[in-house]
Amino acid sequence: MNDTSTAAPATMRAITAAEWGGPEVLTETRVARPEPGPTEILVRVHAAGLNPVDWKSRATGGFGGWGEQPVIGWDVSGVVEAVGLGVTLYAPGDEVFGMPQFPGQAGGYAEYVTGPARHFARKPAALSHVEAAALPLAGLTAWQSLIGTAELRAGQRVLVHAAAGGVGHLAVQIAKARGAYVLGTASAAKHDFLRGLGVDEPIDYTATDFAEVVRDVDVVLDCYGGDYGTRSLAVLREGGTLVTLPSPDAVPATERGIRTGFTLVEPDYAGLLGLAELVEAGRLRPEVETVLPLAEAAKAHTLGESGRTRGKIVLTV
Repeated sequence: MNDTSTAAPATMRAITAAEWGGPEVLTETRVARPEPGPTEILVRVHAAGLNPVDWKSRATGGFGGWGEQPVIGWDVSGVVEAVGLGVTLYAPGDEVFGMPQFPGQAGGYAEYVTGPARHFARKPAALSHVEAAALPLAGLTAWQSLIGTAELRAGQRVLVHAAAGGVGHLAVQIAKARGAYVLGTASAAKHDFLRGLGVDEPIDYTATDFAEVVRDVDVVLDCYGGDYGTRSLAVLREGGTLVTLPSPDAVPATERGIRTGFTLVEPDYAGLLGLAELVEAGRLRPEVETVLPLAEAAKAHTLGESGRTRGKIVLTV
């Protein structure tokens, strides 16, 4: 298929970081609008989701690979504006969502993004653009951790730490859809929310040491970090699996046949399709607690770094 780029503006609004540091380094400016190369699509962004990797990257530069004006953000939902050479999956006007280019620069906090066509999937009709933008990175992290790494099966017992958070609340729903029995840690104020997601046993980590009350778990998904990974070994069955997300250094060596792993999410067309299928089946829905305009990206980062968000924060573009 030939390039079908349209006569869109040569520049666009974007949130850039002139240097790495606190939320105050984020500023709205105009940058060159990207053009889709072979196998790529150009997406007009309607909404951009936030994730902890966004503010960690803003503070330190993250994995590198930034443009001359670094544009933060990966999660997007929007409409295909143009397609590059060889793209047959989509046509201009199609609604898509995805997490392009991770961990390289996607530039999600902007009016347009480009990326390989298969870094996106068709947006589920059941979700708004705001909801769809909350799903890719956190949803794929949960999917790849539970389905790919842990090979979760029906009837298994799963413990999700930080179960009300961005990854955690999606992991709970994916595990339930897989037929698992789910335990989840969160403060007591969030337990009704967890039960609504399908958590069978909410655990108030502020009042109870999970390591003293939980036993015989097949899979632990640690979305929290710190010493949670090491302490979770005691609750795992022989041959169980511990997947940790915050840091590869948090993965402890172990015995009893327990597998440990660190999941760094990657673009995944099949995974996006799997998430979309669960959404359309009514088994998965992202929780969006806060919606802010693109210009308030710094405020959104401040909220995210507080660690008190239930579900996700999304910027509208």
